[in-house]
Amino acid sequence: MKRSNLPILLSVLLVSALLLAACPAPAAPAQQAAPEAEPAEEAIEIEYWQYNFGARVDAMNQLIANFEEANPNIKVIHNADIPYAEFRDKIAASVPAGVGPDVATLFYGWQSVWIDAGYLVPLPEDAFPPAMVGEKFSPMVQASFVEGTLYTLPTAVRALALFYNKDLMTEAGLDPESPPATLDELADQAVACTQRDDEGNLLVEGFVADPDAQDHHWFREVLVRQFGGVPYSDDNSEVLYNDEAGLQAWNYLLAFHTELATGDRDLFDGSTNAFVGGNVCFHVDGSFRLGTIAKDNPEMNFGVAELPAHNGIKSTFGSYWTHGLTKKAAADQARFDASVKFLQYITSAEAGAIWVDIVGELPAQLEAGSNPELLADEKLGAFAAGLGYAYSTFFANESDQKQAIVDSFDMVILTDEDPATALQIAAEADQEVLDDFWSSR
Repeated sequence: MKRSNLPILLSVLLVSALLLAACPAPAAPAQQAAPEAEPAEEAIEIEYWQYNFGARVDAMNQLIANFEEANPNIKVIHNADIPYAEFRDKIAASVPAGVGPDVATLFYGWQSVWIDAGYLVPLPEDAFPPAMVGEKFSPMVQASFVEGTLYTLPTAVRALALFYNKDLMTEAGLDPESPPATLDELADQAVACTQRDDEGNLLVEGFVADPDAQDHHWFREVLVRQFGGVPYSDDNSEVLYNDEAGLQAWNYLLAFHTELATGDRDLFDGSTNAFVGGNVCFHVDGSFRLGTIAKDNPEMNFGVAELPAHNGIKSTFGSYWTHGLTKKAAADQARFDASVKFLQYITSAEAGAIWVDIVGELPAQLEAGSNPELLADEKLGAFAAGLGYAYSTFFANESDQKQAIVDSFDMVILTDEDPATALQIAAEADQEVLDDFWSSR
């Protein structure tokens, strides 16, 4: 009998089925994974500090906005809430502790003190070549080099000029288009402009001598030179304004209080506020005051002229607030690089042009400062003209050297000290500051 092959066939089929069941089904073609997004570059945060001065705050806010738009990976914290009187103390407390600003503003006359205290680090030469500073910036900016090293750089510079209230001049019978051109004319017109009530109280001040404002600069770098002297030796180591020429200059300044009685520093919240408020006829001040007037008394009818000459000599004081990098910035390379980049922008010609429009200070870069429209400006032109003959005082310690003048002025005004004696006391106090500075060099 022939054997059937069916069992064998069934066995083969069963094994094949088991094998097929054991093999996984072919996978569907895999979709290509999307590449992971690269993490956004982390923003670097730096701090810029300046004291509270409305126009300067507004100008810096604009510069920071421009900078951050061009550099979205850098965030600049602007601390401008510190009153002027507290600013240096805040810096002194923060920088040594490694906190506070990466970029700080300071008066150029404070540089020596801040450097000795370890607050500032030198500016990197690759970013701020000395030759570039000499070529592109106002000559007075050479004061930013301390013993040959560049520590700071400004956005703007300023000079002193004579502000005058045209309406008050008209009331006094003076020609508001002919402000004083000489020291004698200033004295005469200040007397003519002064008004008192029946009891002798000042209603309008002709001129207020105030060394606590800008007149300590006016005395040293302008009046002393116009009477034939010089304030310091060529090497800035010796006080020379206590000679005969200096005494004549000193007596001229004092006379507005002691003889002419054209003003009182204690009225109207000080000489500067008195002028801005429309209570003073003539006032010596810097170009930065234009921003204050525009903000606080925009309707004021005033003019600006070069400082009065004497003996055919023109002179003015040139100065500036400047910016430096702190040791906090230097402690972190990324933050330091960001701070350098920010400093480069706020000291550019573009920044200077913005600054002059908002603050009234003249651009530190010659490119912006030599604009013909600026030189022809009825307010700024006098300051721009003065830059060609401006002197910038070397300060070992600006605060102490200023205080020496202020204290001696007060000795005469408040205690009837002999002017010559008071001037000698000021010179001796000033000399002590210089001696202390140079003895450590």
